Amino acid sequence: MPVDSRTLFTMPPGTPFLERLAATLLADTTLGGRFGASELADITILLPTRRAVRALGEAFLRAGGGTALILPSIRTLGDVDEDDLILDPKGAGADALDLPPAMPPLERQLHLARMIVAGRGEDEARALALAADLGRFLDMGLTEGVDLATLAHLVPDEFADHWQITLEFLKLLTAAWPHALEQMGYMEQAERRNRLIRAQADLWRAHPPAAPVIAAGSTGSIPATADLLKVVASLPNGAVVLPGLDLDLDEESWSVIGEPGTASHPQYGMSKLLRHLDAAREDVALWPGCETETAPRARLLSEALRPAETTERWRARLAAMKKDAGAALDGLTMIEAAGERDEAGAIALLMREVVETPAKTAALVTPDRKLARRVAMELRRWKIEVDDSGGEPLAQTTPLAFMRLVAAMIAEDFAPVALLACLKHPLAAAGEEPAYFRARVRAMERIILRGPRPAPGMAGLRMACAAEKQARKESGRATAAFERDLAETLHLLDTVERDVSPMVGTWRDAAPLDALVRAHVETAERLSAAATQPGANRLWAREEGEAAADFIRELIDASPAFGPLDAKSWPRFFDQLAEGRVLRPRWGRHPRLFIWGPLEARLQHADRIILGGLNEGTWPAEAGIDPWLNRPMRAALGLDPPERRIGLAAHDFVEGVSAKEAVLTRAAKVEGTPTVASRWWLRLASVLTGLGHENAPRAPHWAVWGHDLDKPAMKIDPVRPRPAPPLDARPGRFSVTEIETLIRDPYAIYARKVLSLPVLDPLDADIAAAERGTIVHKALEKFVAAFPEKLPDHALQKLLEIGEGVFENAMERPGVAAFWWPRFRRIARWMIEYEREHRLGVSRSYAETLGEIEIGGLQRPVVLRGKADRIDLMKDGTLSIADYKTGSVPSKKQVEIGLSPQLPLEAAMAARGGFRDKGVPEALASRLVYLRLTGGETAGEERVTLDPGGDLAEEIFALLVALLKQYEDEATPYLSRPRPMFTGRYGDYDHLARVKEWSASGGDGE
Repeated sequence: MPVDSRTLFTMPPGTPFLERLAATLLADTTLGGRFGASELADITILLPTRRAVRALGEAFLRAGGGTALILPSIRTLGDVDEDDLILDPKGAGADALDLPPAMPPLERQLHLARMIVAGRGEDEARALALAADLGRFLDMGLTEGVDLATLAHLVPDEFADHWQITLEFLKLLTAAWPHALEQMGYMEQAERRNRLIRAQADLWRAHPPAAPVIAAGSTGSIPATADLLKVVASLPNGAVVLPGLDLDLDEESWSVIGEPGTASHPQYGMSKLLRHLDAAREDVALWPGCETETAPRARLLSEALRPAETTERWRARLAAMKKDAGAALDGLTMIEAAGERDEAGAIALLMREVVETPAKTAALVTPDRKLARRVAMELRRWKIEVDDSGGEPLAQTTPLAFMRLVAAMIAEDFAPVALLACLKHPLAAAGEEPAYFRARVRAMERIILRGPRPAPGMAGLRMACAAEKQARKESGRATAAFERDLAETLHLLDTVERDVSPMVGTWRDAAPLDALVRAHVETAERLSAAATQPGANRLWAREEGEAAADFIRELIDASPAFGPLDAKSWPRFFDQLAEGRVLRPRWGRHPRLFIWGPLEARLQHADRIILGGLNEGTWPAEAGIDPWLNRPMRAALGLDPPERRIGLAAHDFVEGVSAKEAVLTRAAKVEGTPTVASRWWLRLASVLTGLGHENAPRAPHWAVWGHDLDKPAMKIDPVRPRPAPPLDARPGRFSVTEIETLIRDPYAIYARKVLSLPVLDPLDADIAAAERGTIVHKALEKFVAAFPEKLPDHALQKLLEIGEGVFENAMERPGVAAFWWPRFRRIARWMIEYEREHRLGVSRSYAETLGEIEIGGLQRPVVLRGKADRIDLMKDGTLSIADYKTGSVPSKKQVEIGLSPQLPLEAAMAARGGFRDKGVPEALASRLVYLRLTGGETAGEERVTLDPGGDLAEEIFALLVALLKQYEDEATPYLSRPRPMFTGRYGDYDHLARVKEWSASGGDGE
């Protein structure tokens, strides 16, 4: 064979690449005499990815029928996304052997981040993200073999100023970083890979190996790899096998590929590589064994994706292709689902069907990670765990998720949401039985964490315990169960404080990074310890624990590269460090079903290939805007245009669609937003229309079946609940405010008083409306109680002094000092002006007066109780009953018709002598007053309903008696929202009554 000749092969798209490679070599290791006599074990095969290396070994075993084989030497060759390729440098010369070690990626990221912080004063977490971006840019430049030193000359005057600023920032890579790298004794991993590949190429060029060398499946997108391919193709016993070279495209169209604007064509990479190899398409032969394989599908795709410059040939070409259209479409299916859920369901069904055929395999190929996760979840309905090459984000695995929650809890100073998120995690046990520990956490949640946020830190939580104990003692609610739960809560706080002490101890302004990591690990291990199992055994268990431990070990080793870190930045810093890392399970997955990304799918084969997520912006992804270089700058630097990646994706697409059984899927809407079909989908659909087969590959039934997976066998119309407990279970005591609830939402009374289900306040709430009202009420109560008959001198000052005392315990809460105290000052000014006018007709005022009467005339007496915010004995002998409102106020109409009966019922109680708690005389109430106190632009407002003869009070009282008689009938149910037009947006028990279900379906049960 002449030295300057090239031995080049290709396999048509759709050929099972690795299977055919293995079968041919097993049948004839000389490739029809092209190589000298050799054994299979003597051959060296170079493949682009580690996954392909493993797959080829398996392909040899299958091709050999399970017989014992000594396999060839199969090694990785490298591709754009292969960061860790290191060829065996044996015999590569002293220069290659003396290369410094490659710098670990994490250590490089930390070094760059420290340099960014030092040079630009960036926030540490932001600097870490910038360092990752810089690292990717550096890898791109080194991979493409460009000289980054030329960056300094890339910005002419006509470019915007910000590009000059960008290049100034990139001097970190061109000036400071090479020197730092040399000082540390490292070299860039991409540069080391390039040098080793070139050293191997130089060695083989000077001393061609006697044994065969085959480089297969590479597109030569890395310049160093392309150089090696050129050498291998020229070896006497060398051959290069190109993946999916289009031999059917006409010469004119082929000659267009490679010109500006054609980088997105699937053959752009092949055309560029052939030019680099000094070869033409005519120099490329079919791989032995492929000669008899017809590829009508490949010809269809070649036509559909021909360069835009020659699409005028479609008319003539399609007419000639019509006779082969049926064969080309045999095994091709196109599915357009309504949404991403239906698409995932259809794909899951397609994969599930394959399981029914012994030995048959199926693979979903998609760059859409959301779709991949959806399909994996759908397959679990059949208890199928699929092999997903994309893996699971390491940050979302159990160990790292727990560690992130621990860091957030410390950083937020034990705020309720962060505290509970951490302590309710399945790993949290703090040295106790997990179930018992979580029960104590729930008790703590009920006692001190529901409602406004406690003061910061463990001290604040203990203060909240003391305050709750005092409040319950004053209100008579301090039960034995509460005292027991309170003691358990205090013990829990002591335990947690002990376990978090390592991390709290390092929570200074700045601490060495490795100290923070070690303290974080120790704290997580302490908190995850169970009564019978050490924390380390629980935290680092299983595959996910092993992967997390490797990450932590790598981080500790690399930590000196960064130095000290502001501890408050640690949670975001830790999250940023974990970003991008994935866990790929090694076992427990189905042996015949796979999910691959486009890179992982290269050279792989399955009996049914499903290409999912075929929408613009997903597959192909947008070319995107380079944040570091614009297009002219990239071209000047010698970098490929961004569309180059679209060309690589297009090549992957063609390989997938060329499979014997191929399914294309897309969703018409994603997250409710209409999508645009992938350009390849549209091209293919246009060609099929031209062939008269536009509907031939369509299979809408799969999407329908996917949608119907969750369709119930029968529809059950939800109905409004109608609980009707026996009379002895029905409540016999009501407050005046509960009567309004009984009228508007009886089910809430049933849930609270019959089922004894208290309402839980939201977690980590700011000072709630109820508590705002309580504080304002308390201040006014103390003021009226201190001055019941006449206002003091300096009344405003006195009220503000009382207010300061009431607000004192709440001032530590966020928003109180900044928001509600200024509002109270405005309320106080308005209130004193109101008092000066109002008290002219008042003999004496009574604050926060308790009242109670027994209602007779029923099968059993019912007690009505109430607490009037203020009762004024007027000089005419009647009463004025006032209610303070810091929120909305009922309308006069609602008061008069009984929908808001609080004040009329309090008036009826006063007329019957129900308010004798503080000596309020039995008298008619002639004035029913709402004082709306907001402290806003209108600080206060008085709304009065006059009832001089007490008729309104008696009328509402009579309606109450009638209502109570109605509920004495055991057939009367406690309905949910019987008067929805008079009910608020959301009730405390609407979820329990399933209001959204029966109200949406119309099933009110009436």
